[in-house]
Amino acid sequence: MPQPLFRPTDHRFGQRATVLAALCLLACALLAVALARITVPAGPAPIPSTLPARGELRSTDGQILAHGPLDARRYPLGTLAAPVIGFVGASGGLEGTERAMNERLQRGEKLTLTLDTRVQAAVEALLTEAVERTDAQYASAVVMETRTGQLRAVASVPGFDPNAWTQVPPDRWRNRAALDEYEPGSVVKALTVAALLDEGRTTPDTPYDTPMWRRYAGATINDLVSHPARLTTRQILRYSSNVGMTRLVEGVPPELLYRYFTAYGLGQPVRLGLPAGDGLLRDPQDWSALGQATMSFGQGLTVTTLQLVAAFNVLANDGRYVSPRLFPGDVAGTRRVLRRETATRIRELLRRVIDDGIRGKAELPGYHVDGKTGTAQVAVDGRYSGEVFSSTFAGFLPAAQPRFTVAVMVRGAKREYQGSQLAAPIFRDVSSALLSLFAYTPDEKR
Repeated sequence: MPQPLFRPTDHRFGQRATVLAALCLLACALLAVALARITVPAGPAPIPSTLPARGELRSTDGQILAHGPLDARRYPLGTLAAPVIGFVGASGGLEGTERAMNERLQRGEKLTLTLDTRVQAAVEALLTEAVERTDAQYASAVVMETRTGQLRAVASVPGFDPNAWTQVPPDRWRNRAALDEYEPGSVVKALTVAALLDEGRTTPDTPYDTPMWRRYAGATINDLVSHPARLTTRQILRYSSNVGMTRLVEGVPPELLYRYFTAYGLGQPVRLGLPAGDGLLRDPQDWSALGQATMSFGQGLTVTTLQLVAAFNVLANDGRYVSPRLFPGDVAGTRRVLRRETATRIRELLRRVIDDGIRGKAELPGYHVDGKTGTAQVAVDGRYSGEVFSSTFAGFLPAAQPRFTVAVMVRGAKREYQGSQLAAPIFRDVSSALLSLFAYTPDEKR
């Protein structure tokens, strides 16, 4: 393999500098807005708007995201969360919240989003750096508060400036985190294993024969990471073994997995208040043995990043699904998916996946996190491409008592496209920003 152009520590410092720079820029922007209100001398009286007042949009940390009447609408934070906020035209809201909540905003109602601008700025900066560094097509990430379902960041890059939305192609307006559907890859293995543990169909230490390849249901299933010829369930996750997953789901009724997948929210609509993709999960009567096996390791079904974060949040939230929320007043729907002890057990397995496999890539020294990587080939013109991949990671932190669940997706990276190479380090650096912003001290035991 080619040698890296820089040391991992160099990149880590660079990523932290990126986050700090983003937060500094956000602080400067807020200060500039405040000073402008104080120091700009009064000029000629403005021409009154002929349109009724339009309601403000604010973030949960009190920052103004959009204000002013329809014919003079302004977005003080520029590109920050632009695909979520959207923009207006002469007739009303055209994209994002501006469109979805147009009627309420036209009545002058002030709306607050659950977004935290500090978290949003850090996540956008990290995604932008990763897209530019790997020459990727685009990326998305969601940060969700584990217990409440409130969304602290919903990021899609590259984005745009809603003050100048006509100057970019329409695909830049897209709220990809909520709308784009993709095959997530091996992150789904954690959800599958959790379901089988919950049903008593396996245990963490149940062993299976796991050669590096296996003929199964008329196809050849391959593994990429070298591993022993026999793996336990916990090791199947540790080595991300596709062959091992075929052993786990062999003979499992399709209706059983379908029931758990839908309970996780896969293939189900997300009632966000903004347009959101449903993903694809076929009816169980249409599953073949091969289809069930590939779905168990994240191919043959699709999710959005929003759905992925909500599904993984079940593992973090003691087995309960809580619906994602973008507006604080919305009532979060909840349901029991896994037994509490199952959720505790799968978190322990995922902690070992990180600690024994990709510790330096997915977590910071002194802190524990839980999570799983994924790398999926992208279908291009009806065939899986050998050049275009989706790199994913889903996890939560701190491991001992999760407060935030995070999902990351990067599509089409030309370099470092494996989930462990690309999405996991983004998760690590998002974790770093969260741990710093909310003043978490290192774990006592490490």
